[in-house]
Amino acid sequence: MTSSLIRGRPRRAAAHISARVWLAVLGGAIGVLWLLLPWMTINTDAPVAQRTASSAPATRAAGSGTSTSAAVSEEDDASAADLVLPLVAVVAAVALAGYGYLRRTRRARSRTTPGGSPTAPPAPLAPPTDLDEPSRALLAEADDWVRTSREELGFAEARFGPEAVAPFARAVRDAESELSAAFRIRGQYEAGVPADEASRRHVRAGIVGRCQEAGRRLDAEAPAFDQLRALEGESGEALTVAETRFRDLAARTATTQATLTDLAQRYPPSATAPVTGYVEQAKDRLVFATTHLNRARQSADWSASERTAHHLRAAEAAVSQATVLLTAVDRLAAELRTATALLPAALTGAEAELAGVRGRTADDKDTPPGELQARVRRADLVLAAVRDDMTGGPYDPLDALRRIVAATKPLALGRAGVLSAAGLLVARSAVALADGFIETHRSAVGAEARLRLMEAGRSLTADPPDHLAADTLARESRELAELDVRLHGNPLAGAAEHASGVAGAVLGGILPTGAPDNGPPPSFGGPHTRARRSIPGR
Repeated sequence: MTSSLIRGRPRRAAAHISARVWLAVLGGAIGVLWLLLPWMTINTDAPVAQRTASSAPATRAAGSGTSTSAAVSEEDDASAADLVLPLVAVVAAVALAGYGYLRRTRRARSRTTPGGSPTAPPAPLAPPTDLDEPSRALLAEADDWVRTSREELGFAEARFGPEAVAPFARAVRDAESELSAAFRIRGQYEAGVPADEASRRHVRAGIVGRCQEAGRRLDAEAPAFDQLRALEGESGEALTVAETRFRDLAARTATTQATLTDLAQRYPPSATAPVTGYVEQAKDRLVFATTHLNRARQSADWSASERTAHHLRAAEAAVSQATVLLTAVDRLAAELRTATALLPAALTGAEAELAGVRGRTADDKDTPPGELQARVRRADLVLAAVRDDMTGGPYDPLDALRRIVAATKPLALGRAGVLSAAGLLVARSAVALADGFIETHRSAVGAEARLRLMEAGRSLTADPPDHLAADTLARESRELAELDVRLHGNPLAGAAEHASGVAGAVLGGILPTGAPDNGPPPSFGGPHTRARRSIPGR
């Protein structure tokens, strides 16, 4: 059986090339043989006639001198003629072979009909995965554009009011909408929808296009936003707003520290683990903000407007992130108190749900009786374990609610509204914790954690909402984000160096990763405008 590769080989073209090569070689060999033939027939020994003539009398030699010279001249002419013709033949053969080679090469390059000599295949238009990693990375970048724009928008609104910043708030919402659609498409893509490669290539291009549109929307409003803020010309009021927020946070830090200490005494470490170290991180950012606020004031006194805008924007970002960290601690404290108060009612509601399940008839067609009984027994074990935790010492009320909701969801009939409230509380807490972590460490967090967070938000706002799925996805998002930070290196490690002006330190998402101290802090805008506030001449 003939191989398909052999069947597809252009045999006639190969045969023609071989025949021409052999003809060229044969012509060259004939020419060389013709060239060597005169030397092969020349006898190096002296001819007999000459040896005889040398023994003849001198008078005879003298008489025949003229005829001997003529004979020698004729022999030289004949030898030269014999050499010229072979040389001409060899040159002609080489010229014909070269011309044939050039003509075959030119014909092979321009031939498009089947059977021609094989040519190099054209480069593929788009490899199957050429947009996979770029689209993933662009999702994380676009999320940073939106987060940074929303961050600076808050300072502008505090100074000018909601009406003045309405066009820019609308641009941020439009960018958020495009980004949300891109994340939703990416989630379906990773779930295998669509299945064929051509459609998946279009999906990857669509993700890139939506991220670019989000950035374009923010870039388009950046010039007008700069005119509104006027940081390069009238930074006095903006400095006042930033300094006021800074002082409020500095006073709030001690209170939040006391709150966290109280939580550590009342609850087990697992309950406060999501916000452990947040107060210290907030203090680091406030130190960073102090340094840049002082530099902004000095630059304003020296009428260095661009330097003032640079340092002011860096200070604003630090203050905003410190606010997120302190708010996370206070919010978790409130959620733990709410969960503690809700837990007894949740246990009662779960018991009511289980009682309704036990009353189902044996001919229930929705669930096999054996499986239904197994679910009931598992729920009973979970409820008993929660009661033991409540009476055995410090416990995590949010985790207890999470376990109750997870155990009763496969059995719940929807009669106990307290379980829905418990699921909503747990899901919102997990989503807020994941979002705050990404917000304050966004320079190191990749697209996967952000994708999980977006999916958690959609599950939370779905109709009906899936609280358990939202809680699970948010916790996965937080775990992935923490892993990204560990792999990237703790972005807070250089906070003290950054505050003292040492180049190269990175603090969360305040400066771009790897940017020196005079690098432009990210500002309102997309990919072409967010890094516009750089210090000139340094």
